[in-house]
Amino acid sequence: MSARRSIADLSADLADRAESFCRQYFPEGRKQGNYWQVGDTSGTKGQSLAIRLQAQDGRKAGFWTDYATGQYGDLIDLLHERLGSVTLKETLREARSFLGEAPCPTVPGETQRAERPDAASSKRIARSRKLFAAGKPVLGTLAATYLQGRGITRLGPALRYHPWVFLRRGTDDVDPPQRAPALLAKITDNRGQVIGCARTYLDASTGGLAAIESPKRILGQLHGHAIRFWSGTVRSDLIVGEGLENTLSVGTALPEFDLASCLTATHLGLFIPPPGVKRIWIARDNDEAGSAASLRLRNQLESLGITSGDLVPAMGDFNDDLRAYGKDALRRSLLEAMKAQGLEIEDG
Repeated sequence: MSARRSIADLSADLADRAESFCRQYFPEGRKQGNYWQVGDTSGTKGQSLAIRLQAQDGRKAGFWTDYATGQYGDLIDLLHERLGSVTLKETLREARSFLGEAPCPTVPGETQRAERPDAASSKRIARSRKLFAAGKPVLGTLAATYLQGRGITRLGPALRYHPWVFLRRGTDDVDPPQRAPALLAKITDNRGQVIGCARTYLDASTGGLAAIESPKRILGQLHGHAIRFWSGTVRSDLIVGEGLENTLSVGTALPEFDLASCLTATHLGLFIPPPGVKRIWIARDNDEAGSAASLRLRNQLESLGITSGDLVPAMGDFNDDLRAYGKDALRRSLLEAMKAQGLEIEDG
């Protein structure tokens, strides 16, 4: 079975049990007719986010809209947001775990005793700010070695390095946390406030990614926001990419452009553009998830009156292209793609 079919099946199965899903993951919400209403994707009290519980008038069950932010999607997307997952794999694992259990008509005791989502979110944001503040500039560190090993030369104050960051090597949280060096990247909102910190755990002996499950993780909030690479007021054109290395590879080839990295395809599709941007270039991965995220973002940008264009790598992602073809060839291909979509720029 293909990955796409597998995800579609999971989404459909979750939709069949939408009310049980909502009671487990959004216990602060309440049922209103054919919808479950809750404050936002973190699960706070409120009515801004509505989840359709049963198919109705040709509209599928399980689809949701946050009327305060404009976000929308299916229950896979919503679970990804609720968990704060960095990888789709983590979200799918949780979805399969939920579907393997009996329906839960009442809120589990563990959920009732859990910390309120808004309080927990505030604590994660505070921890993310403290972690990033404890980092140091990346030049001359293992983090720089990692990025340079991938051909990346575009850095900036959004990146820092810390030699000993806590981590858990598995997902069951049974073993005590260990420490490992990590590349840190600050996630900010459109006001410039730090609301999260992405951690890329590294192997000091190889200069590459740490050999652990999910070496890329986040602390704090991500949905709608990004890791930003610009100084001063944002310019009219902005490149928004998926993964950190993918985005920085484009920035290495096009150093004159502002950048925003959303870290995952899901969050690429949810990006909230900053004021003043007139055109966004979407630097996605060359796969179905990237294509779907780009379409979702372009639809949102169109409703806001913002022009957009697609940048698609020849290989899997732009870091693959950078390492295979070099910076100059990547620059030429990106500019050609931009010019084909209406950008006029002098390539000096």
